[in-house]
Amino acid sequence: MHIPRFLCPAPIVAGVPLTLQAASAHHAVRVLRLASGQRVQVFDGSGVQHEGELIVTGREQAEVLPGPATWPAVESALRIWLGQGLSAADKFDLVLQKSVELGVHALAPLSLKRSVVRLDGERAQKRLAHWQGVVVAACEQSGRVRVPQVAPLQGLGAWCASLPPHTLRLLLLPQAGLDLRACTPPAAGVVLAIGPEGGFDPAEEAALLAAGFQGVRLGPRILRTETAALAALAGLQAWHGDFAG
Repeated sequence: MHIPRFLCPAPIVAGVPLTLQAASAHHAVRVLRLASGQRVQVFDGSGVQHEGELIVTGREQAEVLPGPATWPAVESALRIWLGQGLSAADKFDLVLQKSVELGVHALAPLSLKRSVVRLDGERAQKRLAHWQGVVVAACEQSGRVRVPQVAPLQGLGAWCASLPPHTLRLLLLPQAGLDLRACTPPAAGVVLAIGPEGGFDPAEEAALLAAGFQGVRLGPRILRTETAALAALAGLQAWHGDFAG
């Protein structure tokens, strides 16, 4: 039976009642219609988790009485940074949600020349808050105990400059000769760069190659941007990550 899970950024102490955040309490009481006494799990995003008892305190208010701390082994040892070209809202949300389920370590939305969506200023800030909410919900659903951070929307140059050193940097290109399965990630992890609906502009491809990326392909077919991201993550986990046991 699935036990409802909620992110609680406040420090969690076994035996000390913890007030759920407004959105979590609403989801627990009004959406899931949980009652006092039901078992739930709370986690703070650092790797620790507590199973506890829900205490409904109002129409949209609830607390949790947490039990002892546990440290579930659910996070992938293969760190994957995903730079995803900004795409239509539903497609981008899908990539965020499913990439979290597939164990991605961090995500960066990229504003690229062929992106059909343009965001700036207040709209970009609102979308960032929405994207982080999608990630949190995916963590709650999938059992993850660490919450990947979504970086602010940025250009290719700023993203490349922020990447960790000593990683394997891969650029998905349908015409590349190197197969993803043949790429062996180092201990530092993998960085994936995936273009928007129209793919990378030639100048962007050149900039990525100059930044140490190498082109790889996923097979003989052309994949949509949201399919490419998820297929690449699944392939990496199957060949080099926790899907491989």
